[in-house]
Amino acid sequence: MTTSQSPGPRVYRGLNHTEGIGWIAGMTPVQAFLLIGVCAPALIAMSRNQWSAALSWAVFAAIVAVLILVPIHGRPAFRWLADLVMFQTGVLMRWSPWQSRAAAGLAGDAGEPDLPGVLARLEFPDGPEFHGSRICLIHDTTEGRWGATAKLTHSGVGMLSDDECERLATRLGSMLVGLGHREVVDRVSLLVRTVPDDGTEYAVWRDRHQRPDAPALARQVTAEIDRDVASVSVRTELFVTVSGTEEALRRPAKAAGGGIAGRAFALYRLLEGVADGLRGLGVQSVTWLSSTGVAEAVKTGFNPAAAAGLSFRHLTSPDPDGTVGLPISQAGPALAPTPAARAYHHDGYSSVAYAVQPPESGTIFGSLGPLLAVRTAGERRTLQIHYEILSAAAGARVVKSDRFRNNVLVDAKAQRGFNTTAVDSRRQRGAREQEAAVAAGHAVVRFTVASAITVPADWNVEDHAARLENDASGRFHLLRLELAQDSAFVAAALPVGIGLPREKRAFDS
Repeated sequence: MTTSQSPGPRVYRGLNHTEGIGWIAGMTPVQAFLLIGVCAPALIAMSRNQWSAALSWAVFAAIVAVLILVPIHGRPAFRWLADLVMFQTGVLMRWSPWQSRAAAGLAGDAGEPDLPGVLARLEFPDGPEFHGSRICLIHDTTEGRWGATAKLTHSGVGMLSDDECERLATRLGSMLVGLGHREVVDRVSLLVRTVPDDGTEYAVWRDRHQRPDAPALARQVTAEIDRDVASVSVRTELFVTVSGTEEALRRPAKAAGGGIAGRAFALYRLLEGVADGLRGLGVQSVTWLSSTGVAEAVKTGFNPAAAAGLSFRHLTSPDPDGTVGLPISQAGPALAPTPAARAYHHDGYSSVAYAVQPPESGTIFGSLGPLLAVRTAGERRTLQIHYEILSAAAGARVVKSDRFRNNVLVDAKAQRGFNTTAVDSRRQRGAREQEAAVAAGHAVVRFTVASAITVPADWNVEDHAARLENDASGRFHLLRLELAQDSAFVAAALPVGIGLPREKRAFDS
């Protein structure tokens, strides 16, 4: 979590903290109860002077404690074992492999989504008309969320100065605070992904604007330049997805007539405010997507090569009614075979996804750019940041509990004669400052960052994954989401608003 603000510096140094830190010596309640359970037999044996049995139980308890408490690549050994059992169960029961209806030769409704994995819980109804077009609503039936996705154009931040980046960061904080005060939309997901550009759009434009009287030498030189540049050129796509919970939308949706249309109108009232906030961040245009637009965004996420065909179709073969689009039933991959533990294979491509862990000391606006630096022509990199703005009441509870927990830990160490570490002092000071910031009207924002790299299936995906890890080295820590690569790919590469886990709850939140 971090604290966002409207005016002032771009980040409160020291306010970032890891969500779900345990109360009991850093342990969660479940870990503490399990540890007490495995230590109890040894203590009982000692109370009965059964020293050989006590030693045996103590050795057993020590081994189990290591398995429960010591994290290995972000997860304790018991969690790894549970995840491995679930993963292998899905593979053996043939639940994991997936094939689309079209690939199987089965007919289906063009408006019914046909998507694998966690995407199967989504519905994509079209809302009523909004500024001349019908916006696609993204309904997460599991979490009870309603959202919409827009495609953005932005000139980038690579050439901006530090002061300009700081101003953009401040405006981003202002936008998040404003959304938090409205308490309707509470999640914003920003997706940036590179697109291997094969020059299709430019070739179509050239054919339309070619001058028949151009000199032959100029034609030859231009053709050579196009051939050399097209193989290494890269474009960038930018999407934003905003969503709100069913509970937050129920009352305004009922006032707007209820049903899907009522929820759409409740969202529409916020979309213009979101668009204005994005324009303050340098976004040049905001285009809210219809169901066909969302389908194309998802399709090209699974299959980057499909972008060329869709672009050519838009430019050369418009439908009689003036619209060209992909039905939502064709948005998914044709085939997603049995998943691997360390990669996700889909439509002739292989992807590796990571959770990006920023440093606790904070970072600056635009520092994630190296994760999008394509190293080899033909690879694709994606980066998605998911924000959730907590309500004022929830934010106050979180920071109050965090401050109380840190004070208890520091005081307990001091009373027992243990030294207080610099980390303890920094967390205690940051918790007090964060509570003061929330009391001054700022917002608590949960966030997660996911990144992925996608290459053709016949390439060695491990080599390209290592290059992504090298680009993050020294800036961020990348945690490879093994045994969950299919879900991690959705969080990193698809603009549907899935990627932020539910809030971890200890005793406080």
